[in-house]
Amino acid sequence: MNALDRTWLLALCDRQAPRWLDRTLRLTTHLGGFAATALVSLVLLIIPGTRQLGLAMTVANGVSHLIVQVLKRSVVRPRPDNNGVLSLTLNPDAFSFPSGHACAAMTLAVTAICDNPLSGLPALGLALLVGASRVYLRVHYVTDVVVGQLVGAATAAVVSLALL
Repeated sequence: MNALDRTWLLALCDRQAPRWLDRTLRLTTHLGGFAATALVSLVLLIIPGTRQLGLAMTVANGVSHLIVQVLKRSVVRPRPDNNGVLSLTLNPDAFSFPSGHACAAMTLAVTAICDNPLSGLPALGLALLVGASRVYLRVHYVTDVVVGQLVGAATAAVVSLALL
């Protein structure tokens, strides 16, 4: 899979993108970061009527984060910039597999969908965009993002069944 991931990433690097896309994806990628995902969960914990959803998001995000960190330190796959690819943003750590940003964004999205499918759909769109931004910014391979999203979705589904 490494060869195919590298081929896809190098093909992306060869393409010229409009500046607005660069700016948009540099901002979007932060929606999967700790600050943004923790803030969403905390706000929902505070607002009456959404506390159960906030609790489910907090627990699911915490559990999925632990899973991602165990996988990152077990697989120890280097990020694309260790293989001669110039990243377009800072790397949060040295390991690529799986994507924590993609996982966290998908965790919140699937938890929201489990709570209310219609209102969770915009969150799903954002989660997919966060995943795409991680590859576009060259800090992850495609498989890092897909596995991160699968971990996030599975964790959210299990936690939502227990708490919602």
